[in-house]
Amino acid sequence: MDGPLPMTDAGTGATRKRLRARASSLGERAVELLLLCCAAISIVTTVGIIFVLAVETIGFFREVRFAQFFLDSQWTPLFIDKHFGIWPLVAGTAMTSAIAIGVALPFGLLAAIYLSEFASSRRRQLLKPALEVLAGVPTIVYGYFALVLVTPLLQALIPDLSGFNSLSAGIVMGVMIIPMISSLSEDALYSVPGSLREGAYALGAGKLPTIAGVVLPSAVSGIAASVILAISRAIGETMIVAIAAGQQPRLTLDPRVPVETMTAYIVQISMGDTPHGTIEYKTIFVVGATLFLATFAMNAFSYQLRKRYEKGY
Repeated sequence: MDGPLPMTDAGTGATRKRLRARASSLGERAVELLLLCCAAISIVTTVGIIFVLAVETIGFFREVRFAQFFLDSQWTPLFIDKHFGIWPLVAGTAMTSAIAIGVALPFGLLAAIYLSEFASSRRRQLLKPALEVLAGVPTIVYGYFALVLVTPLLQALIPDLSGFNSLSAGIVMGVMIIPMISSLSEDALYSVPGSLREGAYALGAGKLPTIAGVVLPSAVSGIAASVILAISRAIGETMIVAIAAGQQPRLTLDPRVPVETMTAYIVQISMGDTPHGTIEYKTIFVVGATLFLATFAMNAFSYQLRKRYEKGY
């Protein structure tokens, strides 16, 4: 009697294996597609930001000459007598960032040296997370801390210090970025091979000469990368400088007077009643583009240093 042949156990098992393999392959493809979409989101977002900045910046320079932007020493786009010189904002940003690095670099590097070279494993496991708690404090809290506590303390030492100034803002911003320098620098120091230390000890060097002459030079690329990343973080900081540094764009190197940074200006205009499409509105994007180029250059330089460090140069 004709009819379908019964499937053997071996045939059934092979069919099940093929179905499982196919299902596993489909699942892997789905996961791969999901990961690709997640990676593409950041790329698409970056491209969108660059596109918006480029379009609005081009619109700005259709109304303002390059000479007015790069050669003028005043920034007064909201006044009747308009000036569009970017340098007062650049000077304010550079000064607060320099003060921040001046505070964060010695404390962060010394903390990294202690954690890497002197602290026991248990103490390192306790102190490093405690130090990194500073990075979790909201920046607006740091801003009011600078305005309410640090500025009055500094005024007791510097009587002519203004209520809004770049000094207190820079100091508190430096405290904020200490964990970034200490954590990354400690990782770089901790990764230096122990054989280099042992070789220095075998030659008769003590603890401090070994750290200064062997460990620090071996980790210099990683330390430099951490400093550059911290500078980028300081340049892009908003709330601390908006609250404590003031909103008076001026081309000065005096840390006692109010200044305005690029991020603080963006906040000032974004919270106001600036009409869309006006030249005042477009200044947000040209300042943002300037800030983007500065941080991009710093991060690219840091990336190159990190690559050198990972290769062991």
